[in-house]
Amino acid sequence: MNLKQLEVFIAVADSGSFSRAAESAFLTQSTVSQHISSLEKEFDLKLLDRTGKGAFPTEAGKLLLEHARRILQEGRDVALALNRFRGLAEVALKIGGSNIPACYMIPDCIFSFRENYPGVVITLYQGDSRETLERLKCEEVEFALVGTTFAEKDLVFTPLAPDRISLVVPAGHRWYGKKDIAVEELLDEPLILRESGSGTGSSFRDALVRANLDPDQLNVSLCLGSNEAVKQAILNGAGISFVSELSVRKECERGELFLVAVRGMVISRHFYLVTRRGRSLSPAAEAFVDSILQRFGLE
Repeated sequence: MNLKQLEVFIAVADSGSFSRAAESAFLTQSTVSQHISSLEKEFDLKLLDRTGKGAFPTEAGKLLLEHARRILQEGRDVALALNRFRGLAEVALKIGGSNIPACYMIPDCIFSFRENYPGVVITLYQGDSRETLERLKCEEVEFALVGTTFAEKDLVFTPLAPDRISLVVPAGHRWYGKKDIAVEELLDEPLILRESGSGTGSSFRDALVRANLDPDQLNVSLCLGSNEAVKQAILNGAGISFVSELSVRKECERGELFLVAVRGMVISRHFYLVTRRGRSLSPAAEAFVDSILQRFGLE
């Protein structure tokens, strides 16, 4: 059974005539007869009663007619959906992002993207880097932005522009306005850290080791699951922390937070655009990736 046979069957049933069906389908009458005979042979059922007054569906033919109409409509809907997909109209795009990309980088690209592609509905899934990559591997999202790399042979990591992670203190803190501090001074302050799996947290711990400071010696006051939670905790006086400069730009401009340099510690890391190796992106995903690369790609 194929769609053409169903089209011919519907044409015969609707017109009540093999000849009229042949005309409407631009086929010969013998070809129409062959299509109907093939259907009857496949189902081992008589589908049309041939009479002197015309061709009429049998009870089995009526049942097939009901389903055939739905099948052909679904076929037309498939073509319409794929054409919309290709034309970026009424398309759903699912993106994954770890905390910094999801809160600051991806939203920064959405406005201009929506101006050019208003028919694309974007769903953003946020989590730490590991959770985000799991979503990508399970094909819950088409691509992802994360703050660290992992040994994943099925994923492709494309580095984006670097981001600096700096020590941030709130207004009123004794280090507010101070040019720099020694790395050992960190031991005397309550520190707010990110959760395990965070790209920011991993970069900070690696920098401590390079500076010959044992992370276990830190006075950790809180361990929080998002950059926004860390930022709010700093603003509320719960401690100080190392966070992405990208994430506190506005608060620093308003004087609510202040970046303090730590002598001997420079923490710079890349964000990564991650895709599945050997898999094609949808047109909507390709267009959004282009927006990300234009805004945050390496020069």
